[in-house]
Amino acid sequence: MNWKPELDDLARREAFAREMGGVDKVKRQRDQGRLTVRERIDGLIDRNSFHEIGAISGVGEYDENGELKHLTPANCVFGRGKIDGRPVVVVGDDFTVRGGSADASISAKPLMAEEMAHDFRLPILRIIEGSGGGGSVKTIETKGAANLPGGVGGTRWYWYTTANLARVPVVGLGLGSVAGLGAARLAASHYSIMTKNSAMFVAGPPVVKRLGQDLTKQQLGGADIQTRAGGIDHAVDTEAEAFACARRFLSYLPSSVYDLPPTIPCTDDPERAEESLMKAVPRSRRQVYKMRPIIEAVVDKGSFFELSANFGRPIITGLARLEGRAVLLLASDSFHYGGSWTADVCQKVVRWVDFAETFHLPIVYLMDCPGFMVGLEAEKAATIRHGVRVMAAVNQSTVPWCTVIVRNSFGVGGVVHQPANRYSMRYAWPSAYWGSLPLEGGIEAAYSADIEAAADPAAKLKEIEERLNRLRSPLRSAEKFWVEEIIDPRKTRSLLCEFARLAEPIRTPGPPSNMTIRP
Repeated sequence: MNWKPELDDLARREAFAREMGGVDKVKRQRDQGRLTVRERIDGLIDRNSFHEIGAISGVGEYDENGELKHLTPANCVFGRGKIDGRPVVVVGDDFTVRGGSADASISAKPLMAEEMAHDFRLPILRIIEGSGGGGSVKTIETKGAANLPGGVGGTRWYWYTTANLARVPVVGLGLGSVAGLGAARLAASHYSIMTKNSAMFVAGPPVVKRLGQDLTKQQLGGADIQTRAGGIDHAVDTEAEAFACARRFLSYLPSSVYDLPPTIPCTDDPERAEESLMKAVPRSRRQVYKMRPIIEAVVDKGSFFELSANFGRPIITGLARLEGRAVLLLASDSFHYGGSWTADVCQKVVRWVDFAETFHLPIVYLMDCPGFMVGLEAEKAATIRHGVRVMAAVNQSTVPWCTVIVRNSFGVGGVVHQPANRYSMRYAWPSAYWGSLPLEGGIEAAYSADIEAAADPAAKLKEIEERLNRLRSPLRSAEKFWVEEIIDPRKTRSLLCEFARLAEPIRTPGPPSNMTIRP
């Protein structure tokens, strides 16, 4: 007597689970250019590393003798796996079973995935396709009552969904139509990716049509809309690209806030000096220039991984390495409003400074900021209020910080280039240019009486401008020790690598004590 009959029954049930929604539904998924949830998990994590939990949970059909005829699995697949040899939690929606709707879900499964990530301090990757919320309108009839959002016993999942943001890296992959709670789960991540043929929205086109807006999925919540709005960080062409991005993002991070980011071997000379930096910034302050080549010249070759590229474009954000050590990098982009901080830039900086604080990443800022954006639209967007939130986030941060002033630093926006209440490293290039206000416009206000009284107002304005410009040399500020060091741009990489080395031992693993963690 042994237990083979039970194990045979288990194997049969597992086989039903691997069939997912059935041959027809799986074929339709693939015909529409999308992988199944199990194919996605296999493509995302290390080969043969998936340990599934609750595979045979679902709805069984039995004959009159109580024998199982068929099992329709729950439309959530989750378990443990590895990425680059490190343990992770992965949880995915199965769109082949009731379109990923909660009608076919077992709510304890995605909840348990969040619990496991939280309590075992493991990164969690959410593969999202469908609504994943309270179900469709039909649920009222099938359940016999209307679901109360956040009703009795219904809040624990929501708590973990956001609590994990303060504890472990959270990655969301939107791979199809994502609505309702699915959209919230996707947005409640440190890094979100969607394929360009996917869409995300709070409510889909049929619901929105009742408001008088007749839109397709792409018109309502396509990749261009969501990445520009900041709802999604990155859009890619294929699911394979999404998997690669998720894996790369995690490579810069610790498994939880209780660890430090991993340092990897580096073959790029920390003393490498790029001649291109000598000509990177034009002498004319009215002329724009490309910041990304500067970034590539100073970080480890090929290590820069940009984040939220389509949102808040006057600031570039991303992860990079300096002599193998991970850092968060901020850099100004003069191609967009001259690098001025708009309301969405401020939101972007707050988010990624919080992120760096959460995961103990030193911050490097390559600065060219003429201040907060001005004008009517800037006032309508409450730019100054968002700017004050940036100031609070930067000043509350505790991670090591190094700023290189590449060109502009003006006004209140210019102040927010390093924490105000502790020592941070700071260097300036010879191209640096700063002040309380830019001369353009400021001279007319400060010297209006002199200009109006002059026989030739235009000549007088030019005379004053030339006189003041001679005093604006960064060397004058260094002479008074108002800035610490003016450096040869070619030394930037060497000094940043030194900063990363000095920063390494002073970071403390553990949850931030003075920060609000935001997705």
